[in-house]
Amino acid sequence: MVQTQKIEMTTLSQVMEKLRLKKMDNEFRLDKDGFNAGRGKSYPPEDLKIIKTYRFEGDSDPSDSSILYLIEAKDGLIGYSLDAYGVYSNHDEEEGYDNFIRQITVENRDEQLLFEV
Repeated sequence: MVQTQKIEMTTLSQVMEKLRLKKMDNEFRLDKDGFNAGRGKSYPPEDLKIIKTYRFEGDSDPSDSSILYLIEAKDGLIGYSLDAYGVYSNHDEEEGYDNFIRQITVENRDEQLLFEV
């Protein structure tokens, strides 16, 4: 008898709720000086680390595809930035956002339970 493991899909709303409960729901938005989480400070890419990435794909509509970056600033602030895939990206200055996010160091922390969602 072959046993199969059930894989549960995680939705964007589930991840957002868990981030809220863990007080990691600060939204980083791009401004002229870097990423700003609404606390009066902007962070350049060298002051940030992407610590986890979540990709979501819509069942039937490609426009539902999005990516959530879980980001930690040097001062300890943890938050996220949400983007749509490729041509569906909805940032006013898409090239600026894409270039900025590519400059952030990626430090995948999947093994740390603190960031399990």
